[in-house]
Amino acid sequence: MFKIGDIVARRSYNQDLFLRIIGINKNKLKKTAVLGGINYRLIADAAFDDLILKDDKQLIYYNLADSQEVYKKYRKVAFERKFKVEEEYFQLPGKILHLDGDADYLEQCLKTYKQLGLQAKGICKSEAEQPKIIAKALRDNPVDILVLTGHDSLLKGKKDYKNLDNYRSSAYFVQSVIEARRIQPNKDQLVIFAGGCQSNFEAIIDAGANFASSPKRMLIHALDPVFIVESIAFTPIDSMVSIKEIINHTVTGLDGVGGIETRGQLRKGYPRVEY
Repeated sequence: MFKIGDIVARRSYNQDLFLRIIGINKNKLKKTAVLGGINYRLIADAAFDDLILKDDKQLIYYNLADSQEVYKKYRKVAFERKFKVEEEYFQLPGKILHLDGDADYLEQCLKTYKQLGLQAKGICKSEAEQPKIIAKALRDNPVDILVLTGHDSLLKGKKDYKNLDNYRSSAYFVQSVIEARRIQPNKDQLVIFAGGCQSNFEAIIDAGANFASSPKRMLIHALDPVFIVESIAFTPIDSMVSIKEIINHTVTGLDGVGGIETRGQLRKGYPRVEY
């Protein structure tokens, strides 16, 4: 009864998230669905008898509730920035390169970057492809901030949180960060955010990222990387980003995202002109 593209929820998780069926695995025992989050960067498998189909009306209400949460964060960011602007200076916020394994999420992120007044280039590549193309992408697009994201998850039943083999995509994010650091090792000249839902936070940070998911192996929202990047891009280059403040700007908060001390990427110019 289920098909690719259907919106479903899982009984075993109390229908906490709506997910889209993005693939179907067939074996001799039974079919299972491959699920991708609608608003969260999760990929997971589920048995068909664990799934409940959601209709268009339910999806509308689900997306409305999510949009309200995102809008709260957007308003908070815009309100705080309003009081930081010095009228006599013009601003050059950091430029962004965003690689995403999900085309829909990338489109959402690029739209939000634009709304926040940020200049971002997007490239849609699967998590597995990102390590192979990141060096060329950085050489072709010199930027201040790099985002490497997509879908991830801790494999069901796995308890060893340190083993990269127990994650769907964390090893790819780690390798992408390593490749990026070969191009630019300085963490203040290239600021990197990497990871998806439940990613191996420690391994990604050790590889050279400034910010990553997920300290508590929690789900992260599709727009969490954008809100992290906004704070970095609009913090002056002679100041350190407040780690606690920047994480409070995200939808999922401290359990989902963490990082290290990082210098901002905003350069001020003088004088401000009206043309």
